[in-house]
Amino acid sequence: MPIQPGTHKLGPDNATLFVKTGRAGAAAKAGHDLVIDVTSWSATLEVGEDPAQSSMELDADAGSLSVREGKGGAKALGEDDKTDIKKSIDEDILKGGEIKFRSSEVTGSEDRLSVRGELELAGKSHPVSFELSVADGELTASATVKQTDWGIKPYSALFGALKVKDEVEVVVQGELPAG
Repeated sequence: MPIQPGTHKLGPDNATLFVKTGRAGAAAKAGHDLVIDVTSWSATLEVGEDPAQSSMELDADAGSLSVREGKGGAKALGEDDKTDIKKSIDEDILKGGEIKFRSSEVTGSEDRLSVRGELELAGKSHPVSFELSVADGELTASATVKQTDWGIKPYSALFGALKVKDEVEVVVQGELPAG
């Protein structure tokens, strides 16, 4: 299904924005691969007749990240663990900063767009590019973000033997509403 020209609004009512983390280090088996939902966010996708006339903006509340699930690990991830992870993200990693994306270039076809732009995270901006596609009315976009590009030190424990991988995947999935 082609992406219809016009203004498309996305947010928690019609889509999900989440982050997938992986684990590394000698004690990686003890940790969890996390899925972290962003519960307060909005995006606007302006689609032109020509993809080059298109743009995308996204704003997210850094304090709204919430652990949905943890896979793997030596023991199941409990509610206390999820609360501790959220606190660590809020206070130590993102420090309450804003999360913003603004496109600078959009290319592509009627059902797939390549989007490039600047992601502001932890007070720093850095270029990001990703593919956005639509199939049967479902939108999917995914970008790999290397935390250290924004000056973020990936979480580690056990004297560095357990770490969150530097690269995390940021995903948007949902229905593509007409503006």
